[in-house]
Amino acid sequence: MTAPQKKLYGIIGHPLGHTMSPALHNSGFNMFSLQSVYMAFPTPPEKLADFMKSFRTVPIHGASVTIPHKETVMRYVDKVTPRASAVGAVNTLYWEKDLIVGDNTDVLGFMAPLKDKKNTSKKALVLGAGGAAKAVLAGLQELGTSDITICNRTLQRAEKLAATFKVNTITWDERGSVVADLVINTTPMGMAGEHVNETPYLAEMFTEHGVAYDLVYNPLETTFLRAAKEAGWETIDGLHMFAAQGAEQFRLWTGKKLPHDHIRKLVSNLLRL
Repeated sequence: MTAPQKKLYGIIGHPLGHTMSPALHNSGFNMFSLQSVYMAFPTPPEKLADFMKSFRTVPIHGASVTIPHKETVMRYVDKVTPRASAVGAVNTLYWEKDLIVGDNTDVLGFMAPLKDKKNTSKKALVLGAGGAAKAVLAGLQELGTSDITICNRTLQRAEKLAATFKVNTITWDERGSVVADLVINTTPMGMAGEHVNETPYLAEMFTEHGVAYDLVYNPLETTFLRAAKEAGWETIDGLHMFAAQGAEQFRLWTGKKLPHDHIRKLVSNLLRL
């Protein structure tokens, strides 16, 4: 007898760099003894159409989607979930019978730690206006946060996003004047590498008390979070969102529940290498 053929999954983006997604999902496949493998598929924009053709014909059973394809991949799917449609971006592909479905688990990933903490934030400030900010805005609105302000170094991008989600906007230089009990960093500032010592929010801006949430997870404690903690704020690191969105992808593909704590431990160990 021959062994059953492995199901193929993967991640597409350009450049992919050192993505943690293969370690996350392959660990899950091993945990549940699934005959599956997850690979990185570096895909420049001009090769996206070819990849989606392969997705249908190989076949590939599911995929994670990262920059710069989260919006352009939508034209190649057969169905977009309401959540992905609301965000205007897809980060997950899966099959529903013979249809390719585009979903967005970033929204659930973002909301997860706030739900766990029984979030009661009334006023939120979102720093940055890129793709991650879209998922954050959709998540905040789903959580019922009514007073939301977004700011970005390029005001025009913030204004465009603010108009789409019907939220407030303010200039980058005025961000410290916004009274908010939840401040979220969606920028790459603070990320390991050339931006590691940067922060989108100066230490003196942490007045009153609240929650500082950074989507960056490498390092786990960014300059932004360290300043917030020193000011007496509660902090949420980006690994919470990464773990929750990855676990939701895994559930969509396999029907299995991958524990968030398992993902956090796995990625934390990899970050120490």
